[in-house]
Amino acid sequence: MGTPDFAVPSLELLLSSGYQVVAVVTAPDKPRGRGQKFSPTPVKEVALRHHLPVLQPESLKEPAFVRQLDSYQCEIIVVVAFRILPREVFTLARVGAFNLHASLLPRFRGAAPINWAIIRGEKETGVSTFLLEDRVDTGGILLQSRIPIGPDDDAGTLHDNLAQLGAQVVLETVRLLERGSANPRPQDDTHATPAPKIFKEDCRIHWDHPAEQVRDFIRGLSPYPAAHALYQGKLLKIYRSHLTATQSTSRPGEIHSAPGFLHVATSSYDIAIDEIQQEGKKKMGVEEFLRGFRFHSGKGFE
Repeated sequence: MGTPDFAVPSLELLLSSGYQVVAVVTAPDKPRGRGQKFSPTPVKEVALRHHLPVLQPESLKEPAFVRQLDSYQCEIIVVVAFRILPREVFTLARVGAFNLHASLLPRFRGAAPINWAIIRGEKETGVSTFLLEDRVDTGGILLQSRIPIGPDDDAGTLHDNLAQLGAQVVLETVRLLERGSANPRPQDDTHATPAPKIFKEDCRIHWDHPAEQVRDFIRGLSPYPAAHALYQGKLLKIYRSHLTATQSTSRPGEIHSAPGFLHVATSSYDIAIDEIQQEGKKKMGVEEFLRGFRFHSGKGFE
């Protein structure tokens, strides 16, 4: 059970390792792009290439869907980046149902663990597999694997690294359950931290924070949904930046620009912007962007 690109390596590795995937459950096709044509999910595309049955219920509680899933008599349900399963679904698996989560649980429980790990300045994260229970992201941990967060990682690069690492952990977890040697470890709720879904209004940059926090915020939201700032009513998305050794003497958010050069003051040091996009236009390196966009001296982000 899965929908986006993050789930694809897990499905492909299970198939290449000789496991019989009796069915794939994914989200319904949705209209995408300028033409609003209905497109399959990334997981569905893989399933169709391997001629696997695909189920796309609107509701996971539909009696017809539950009956159809039950008819497969599956031993294990593997969940990677899918929806919250009702009890009548996750209890259908004879051996068990488990989920892959992109954090070292109980840290960063929620919908956006990759983004929040970078935003919070973590130097390490990882993946966890855990047994499904009624409360989201709280089940007993089966396996975990760690990975460093590099200083230049953003949510995109970390997503791809964790998807590959996660596939290996999914395979190891299936083998563990197959052997009957799983020993789930309870999560310590006192160490739990939230990783809630991120909305557009959450993505505005607060220049009055220290430079390192601002840069982590930009990295944690790049390439999607992207951190943004307002300049004279125009929304600018910022994808890449780096720290400078210049201590900020201007008010936070004030801009210093020259050809190929865009620095913004924070509460500590200036941040240098490397990649930026005006809403409705293409993403550009700062040098190219400044050829067509002018910042006025002494002005700053709103």
